[in-house]
Amino acid sequence: MLVGEQTTYRADFWNPERNNEVDCFLCCHRCRILSGKRGICGVRENRDGVLYSLVYGRVIAENPDPIEKKPLYHFLPGTRSYSIATPGCNFRCGFCQNWQISQARGELEKFPRTYVEPREIVDGALRASCASIAYTYTEPTIFMEYALAVARLAKEKSLKNVFVTNGYETPEAVKAMCGLIDAANVDLKSFSDTFYRSVCHGRLEHVLNSIRSMHEGGIHIEVTTLVIPSQNDSEEELEKIAGFLSEVSPDMPWHISRFHPDYQALDTIPTPISTLERAAQIGERKGLRYIYVGNVHDTERQHTHCPSCGKTVISRSLMRVTASKLKDGSCAYCGSSLPLITK
Repeated sequence: MLVGEQTTYRADFWNPERNNEVDCFLCCHRCRILSGKRGICGVRENRDGVLYSLVYGRVIAENPDPIEKKPLYHFLPGTRSYSIATPGCNFRCGFCQNWQISQARGELEKFPRTYVEPREIVDGALRASCASIAYTYTEPTIFMEYALAVARLAKEKSLKNVFVTNGYETPEAVKAMCGLIDAANVDLKSFSDTFYRSVCHGRLEHVLNSIRSMHEGGIHIEVTTLVIPSQNDSEEELEKIAGFLSEVSPDMPWHISRFHPDYQALDTIPTPISTLERAAQIGERKGLRYIYVGNVHDTERQHTHCPSCGKTVISRSLMRVTASKLKDGSCAYCGSSLPLITK
């Protein structure tokens, strides 16, 4: 139900409490919000004991992207995904590469208040010949009500739905996603709770639980780690990340991404290529079968290889598929079945 101004929407995922307070259980911050105040995300406001989303339909980005840009390499490879975002985020990472729109929790007024109907997003995806809709650029959890409304309509038109997320959804939110969200790329930013608490203002255990529960709920999961020099690039930490992913599933793709200076991290050097290669080798030792290196040019680590015969089955350059040797989702060379979703 839209109320008043077009982008104010009575939220889901909350409970009323005494003194007109509300408990929001959309993300793992589980904010207790006083009347007249907003949660940590800055886009969910308590108005006299009722929680409202301030960004429902407030779309500030609409672009058809290669699905590989999400990055998703094992989900509809070579297709395009209609990518949308609203302002805001429930994390406060100082290295955010989309900080102008994600860290705008106190500046919503600077964005257009134009309301975009969920059906308009689906129509835009169809016009752009996209195979899916991606909720991305900022943190999609904070506009969950809108994302799920779009996702329901997308399903009616045989479009898939994709989250690019920090993985801070509650179990209640993950349950609502299952059956509507087909794939997710989850940022596993570190394997240190201290890092999550000091840098992201979150907790590691919740992200790990989300990865497990999404995977168990049938959502295709790929994981990205932005490797930041001197912060999360130690041998021990990379081993813990790779070990966790391998435990969940050795077929879960791990995207190792190169850091470049941005936002509040301008004094940190770009990640050395040698560090990325070391991380990939650690992942291999831990049993991961599909490891990719991103934010770099001309690397063999962007291609998908068949674990059985070693041949390249998908070649990529600049986040686009340049050649494919798949046959009905299997390796065209040896016939081995591969854990890819191709339709």
